Amino acid sequence: MTTIAERAQELTVTREPFVHATVVRAQEPTSARPGDAAVIRSDGSIEGFVGGVCAEGSVRAAALDALRDGTAVLLRVLPEESAPFPEAPGARVVVNPCHSGGAIEIFLQPRLPAPALRVVGATPISDAVATLARFLDFDVVTSEDYAGCTAVVVAGLGRGEQDAIRAALDAGVGFVALVASHKRGAAVLDELELSDAERTLVHSPAGLDIGAHTPQEIALSILSEVVRAIRVDGLRPAAGTVVTRPEQSVDPVCGMTVLIGPDTPHARVDGQDVWFCCAGCLATYTAA
Repeated sequence: MTTIAERAQELTVTREPFVHATVVRAQEPTSARPGDAAVIRSDGSIEGFVGGVCAEGSVRAAALDALRDGTAVLLRVLPEESAPFPEAPGARVVVNPCHSGGAIEIFLQPRLPAPALRVVGATPISDAVATLARFLDFDVVTSEDYAGCTAVVVAGLGRGEQDAIRAALDAGVGFVALVASHKRGAAVLDELELSDAERTLVHSPAGLDIGAHTPQEIALSILSEVVRAIRVDGLRPAAGTVVTRPEQSVDPVCGMTVLIGPDTPHARVDGQDVWFCCAGCLATYTAA
């Protein structure tokens, strides 16, 4: 049987974003215990156990928000009769109106894949870029596949540049850095006959202007530009996973906010779909 730690490692290897959830406090009556853990994938599915069905909806919603923001959060799921608990930076409070009356605190840590960087060329500059990228925790791609890359640095210095640029753009890469002078870079791009949209994705000369001379300094200028594109401009991997929160509804029985998915209990009433946190609330509603 695969443990949650092993499952998290599998998702990390396959570069799939997920949230690692760990119960850090449990106040009875509750089915969760400190140390219980789960992974929440970008589609909202939960593998593992961090509480019953009522808590699960709150965990799923908070986890998807954490995936979008990339920020860890402490989720406090409190019973309805609890004293007011103020929101705080890094913490989120939800009220659980289900009947158990317990409280749990769950630490939600988003695990996002490292940005993938493909370096093209066999030159001192390409070697320096790859070395510095690894130090910055980039995933330096060594295969010929451009799919899933966040950025591509073309440092062939006249060898294979056009083919690499075309392949990167065709794969949907949003940032292509061409190491060349103003004059030669313009000539390379003119020969490619790029569209206006494609031309905006190719950065030539590559890197920020810091007066770089050595291969290491040039690598620093290039990766500074790539990091700025990721952190400031929101650059994402080619064909990357987009995390979106499913539609929401309010359970008319217990008042919980539920995320609507294929497995969410619901009933059709007067031509309208009514959604519930669990089968118990659905049964109560239909009986009434």
